[in-house]
Amino acid sequence: MEQSVIYSVDERNIATVTLNRAEKHNAFDDEMINELTRVFKKAGEDKSVRALILRAEGKSFSAGADLNWMKKMASYTEAQNESDALALATMLQTLYKMPKPTIARVQGAAFGGAVGLIACCDIAIGSKLSKFCLSEVKIGLIPATISPYVVEAMGARVCRRYFQTAEVFSARRARRLGLLSESVTEDELDSTIDNILSNILKNGPQAVAKAKDLVQWVSTQEINDAVLTKTSKLIAQVRTSEEGQEGLSAFLEKRSASWVEVKNDK
Repeated sequence: MEQSVIYSVDERNIATVTLNRAEKHNAFDDEMINELTRVFKKAGEDKSVRALILRAEGKSFSAGADLNWMKKMASYTEAQNESDALALATMLQTLYKMPKPTIARVQGAAFGGAVGLIACCDIAIGSKLSKFCLSEVKIGLIPATISPYVVEAMGARVCRRYFQTAEVFSARRARRLGLLSESVTEDELDSTIDNILSNILKNGPQAVAKAKDLVQWVSTQEINDAVLTKTSKLIAQVRTSEEGQEGLSAFLEKRSASWVEVKNDK
């Protein structure tokens, strides 16, 4: 039986997670959700992995929930549905909280829960021909588990529109709304991602992880004395860390830091 999710790590220590149900437009079911949770956790815990790309086989990024899975859920009790939804919520949080840079590579349609996957990633590069839809209300449902990430990415006012209308919107609009970081031609997807990765690989791995965590924490805080104290402590800790000391020394000595391969130098 063909794997619904493929996980690989290349020679640069870039992990790639591929949605591999092209014949089903990469719609996800409970098995695929569990497998995604497993590989996201694996990548996050692997100290050698520097970044993760989330991509999909076929014409579509993902059609969202699998129809057969939805039929099965329709017969579940409320308690069973809650447990099922929690599994999806856990998968999304595992991706969102991963202590590595995450990049979504988007082509074709991204509907329903697929929009949530994209919103969980730090960076999303989409084909100019890709299209998006928060389609849940069309079948009497709501985008509940994906909502924290989509609202963070696109903003509450925008989400009030698209959560309620289930309109299909273009890559150009997704870029304007903040769901996509960039929209490019399909031929440019991989080269655009490679350019981003080449910049990431020049940076201190621990600093990158801490910078991501910093954004997620600061964005929920008021600017007050407690925040000033904590951010001051954070930079002091990083400056005196082994990686911080190496980075500062490399900068002052005008050499490459230990984590930078010579071939990545400009």
